[in-house]
Amino acid sequence: MTSHPGKLTNLNSDDFKSVARALTVVENELKGADALLKNLHFTTNTPVIGITGPPGAGKSTLVNALIGNLISAGNKVAVLAIDPTSPFNFGSLLGDRIRMTAHFNDPRVFIRSLATRGSLGGLSAKTIEMADVLRAAGFDYIFIETVGVGQSEVEIAGLADVTLVVLVPESGDEIQNIKSGLMEIADAFIINKADRAGADTFANNLKKLVQQKHKSVPVFKAIATQTGDFDEIINFITTARPQNSRKEILLTEKAYKLIQQKRMASIDKKQLQQQLAKAMTEPGFNLYNFINALTEE
Repeated sequence: MTSHPGKLTNLNSDDFKSVARALTVVENELKGADALLKNLHFTTNTPVIGITGPPGAGKSTLVNALIGNLISAGNKVAVLAIDPTSPFNFGSLLGDRIRMTAHFNDPRVFIRSLATRGSLGGLSAKTIEMADVLRAAGFDYIFIETVGVGQSEVEIAGLADVTLVVLVPESGDEIQNIKSGLMEIADAFIINKADRAGADTFANNLKKLVQQKHKSVPVFKAIATQTGDFDEIINFITTARPQNSRKEILLTEKAYKLIQQKRMASIDKKQLQQQLAKAMTEPGFNLYNFINALTEE
């Protein structure tokens, strides 16, 4: 439960309106956001599950299937669907809600889209804060689906207790090129669309690659579009927990992100663009001198 003067007195998973209001306050840094975060209390050890992987791997469809399995067992689930923010119009696609319509009106499922706000890894400090609001609300499981933009997806390791990397059989041709960052952060790999040709071969090659890294990381196969057997994946999600050393790393990453956000708070991106537009017209313009002058102000 979280007590917040005036509005947010009943932050819990039984009252989606209170959760939505709290998330809005935090995301938009409205009055009371700082006090709200400082007064969060965590009465349950809610696991945060990161879902990452390349575009087209079917991450949202897989999350949709996993949610169905979890709520059928009596759990309440929250989802933060990370959408890319365009650097040109500062807007977000916010399409994940559409892909999860099966659970959109379910009282056991809370879904919220969040723009990345230019963070290359698809995660911003706001993601961390909003995930903590959901944890304090007492949901049983929290999913965070990242945008899937490549190497910088490793940022999910700074937030999730369990990280699932979703791939498809077509990735088989690039098995040796799977970025080491993704290999390091994965707690499990899920080969989605496993009914496609080459799925078994890809899964076996991936297992060999994992073993070469001397890691004990399971490789699961799934067909997210079908109502199938997800017991192995659900069992992994419900039992996997980070070691204490990993928790220290997770907290360090979270603290680093939040400190970074506070120190960057005075930088207005649109104003920065205007300043650059003016500076670019001056003879001998040098980006590094421009940045140096800006940071010394």
